[in-house]
Amino acid sequence: MARPYWSGPMQISLVSFGVSLYVATESKSRINFHQISRSTGERVRHQKVLESTVDSDEAAVVQKDEIVKGYEYRKGQYVTIESSELENLRVPSKHAIEVSQFIDVKEIDPEFVEKPYFVVPEDDSQAEAFAVVREALVKTGKAAIGKIAFSGREHIIAIKPADGGRGMMGYTLRYQDELRNQADYFRDIKPAEINEDSLQLAESLIAKRSAKFDLGKFEDGYEVAVKELVEAKVNNLPVPKDETPNTRRNNVVNLMDALRKSLDSDSAAKRPPKKPVKSEKEPARRSIGLVKPAAKTAARRKSA
Repeated sequence: MARPYWSGPMQISLVSFGVSLYVATESKSRINFHQISRSTGERVRHQKVLESTVDSDEAAVVQKDEIVKGYEYRKGQYVTIESSELENLRVPSKHAIEVSQFIDVKEIDPEFVEKPYFVVPEDDSQAEAFAVVREALVKTGKAAIGKIAFSGREHIIAIKPADGGRGMMGYTLRYQDELRNQADYFRDIKPAEINEDSLQLAESLIAKRSAKFDLGKFEDGYEVAVKELVEAKVNNLPVPKDETPNTRRNNVVNLMDALRKSLDSDSAAKRPPKKPVKSEKEPARRSIGLVKPAAKTAARRKSA
């Protein structure tokens, strides 16, 4: 198993037990671009230089060990901050998660959730206290709220029992002032009169398209398209282009008609195709084999 991202005690009043946090997500994208020169095809490297020499013929390159953090306390004036000084900041939540309150799980607003973490006992000796607190959270339907400091800032963290397991989930939450005011975006939406028939059709459409949510059915279409583009260029094949028509319309769509057609198309898609009726006089036709895309691609590559 990977090394924990953070380890320390979780404190609830006088109760304390060690926990470890593991990052619960990872990037699965295999598409990575580099910057290269259009004329030579060489990789472009970046250097850090002194600002005062940027426009000169010979920019002064600064070595990595010479670079320190600087806080601009006045326009153009900085105070240097050493890494050791940041490590010694007096922030109690660097060392422990102190639970300040408990809330109903449903109170965790998805808009404020930032990143998920797996929470496990730090070692076997912490398992009993961990299990007792977890079961108490299950029974009460509550989540623990505390603060934790890492990655250069202090985070609010919500800890709740994981579904279908013996562990818990931790979610770092955004601060309230980090979420923009929704009123600034929603206030200009004009009120509309809702037609009851349209509403019933919309409800029927939602009911027909409702299904159990399965994330495993989804894939990154952008990554797939980039791979197709790369493969085409590597094999000197025609570059695929977006042929999707512009879906923006200037004309006003009749909502009732659109809803009815949507329902009809969904119903037609779910009906099994009708089997063709064979005529006694019509001679049997030879079946035509479909060419598999992989074989077709291979043939085009060979000819290239």
